[in-house]
Amino acid sequence: MEKLFWCKICCSVTSQQDLISSVYGDFADVGNQTGSWLCKRAILTPRNDQAAAINLKILTHVSGNSVQYTSINTVMEEEDATHYPVEFLESLNTPGLPAHKIVLKIGVPIILLSLCPPKLCNGTRLKITNLQQNIIEAEILTGCGAGDVVFIPRIPLIPNNFPFSFKRVQFPVSLCYAMTINKAQGQTLSVAGVDLTTDCFSHGQLYVALSRVNNPNNLFVYIPTGSTYNIVYTEALS
Repeated sequence: MEKLFWCKICCSVTSQQDLISSVYGDFADVGNQTGSWLCKRAILTPRNDQAAAINLKILTHVSGNSVQYTSINTVMEEEDATHYPVEFLESLNTPGLPAHKIVLKIGVPIILLSLCPPKLCNGTRLKITNLQQNIIEAEILTGCGAGDVVFIPRIPLIPNNFPFSFKRVQFPVSLCYAMTINKAQGQTLSVAGVDLTTDCFSHGQLYVALSRVNNPNNLFVYIPTGSTYNIVYTEALS
């Protein structure tokens, strides 16, 4: 059984635009911020598609030329090729798998979606310093390698949550002005925004979102309906 109750939240904002401004300030300045400033703030959402939409919205206001990277997708078993055409594979998205199309600019923050030894692990945040056709150059913002510059290649990734096997060759990164609440678990931020256009859907998710900052004055929440559900599985607490 889920226990649901209405929760009142302070530091609320009235629009997604206000949420972005509260966390990142003036759109025109976002692309000029330092890595140390960027890695201490984020907008959190329950769903990947919400985070992707916010990231794209912010990216369009960042100065500079954008570079688009497209993935190569192939089925692992030859007999599956007729059932799962390339266009279908390109449309697939799942947590931990980079999108078929990634649009980036120099100076924007990204988060790593896969392990890239020796210095990079899943969840590492970086700031892009250069974009090449087959390499992304970036400065590590979090973790033991913070401050180091690394080169990220395209890598093959094989998701395991589909009824068939396919491989996507892509840079294992995504923009991280906004990220999912689950991705932010364990991180401490100076400023955080929470977009609850869609309610949290799992046990403890809302608590994780609201506990990323130490100062409640630096926590900004956007709830279009004015209230939200906190989901608690009582069995997990007994």
